[in-house]
Amino acid sequence: SERRAYFNESDDLLAKKVDTALAHEMRVIFCFGEELKDRKSGNENSVVESQIKKALFHLPEAAWSQIVLAYEPVWAIGTGETATPDQAQDMHAFIRKTLANAYAQSLADSVSILYGGSVKSSNAEEIFSKTDVDGGLIGGAALDAEHFTAIVNAF
Repeated sequence: SERRAYFNESDDLLAKKVDTALAHEMRVIFCFGEELKDRKSGNENSVVESQIKKALFHLPEAAWSQIVLAYEPVWAIGTGETATPDQAQDMHAFIRKTLANAYAQSLADSVSILYGGSVKSSNAEEIFSKTDVDGGLIGGAALDAEHFTAIVNAF
């Protein structure tokens, strides 16, 4: 998600990276998410939908078995802020619905969608309890063995 901002990586470039990884039989963890301005203006769903559609929706259904989605609200990465568990669930449900509308409900149900917005030992259990959150993409909290162990145990 941060590479879009820091390295100006476009949706077209990301689509090419995904295609290249899949062509080399690699599994893809595709990270995406909105910035704070998008959330504050109520555009988070349209931004996220655009990111995944432009980079991934050209793929055939069979390719999705090699894709893991990681929703990372950019405003929560490295800031200590996090989406509330309900906000995370709402976005994950929206992503799953978007997949179902474009492909099929069975595909949407089979794709893992991780949450990557400042998961900590103090919020992991509640975030991971949400229906559409399939796991976490852990960043800085993984640097501390005690905190990371608590996150793993929350799952």
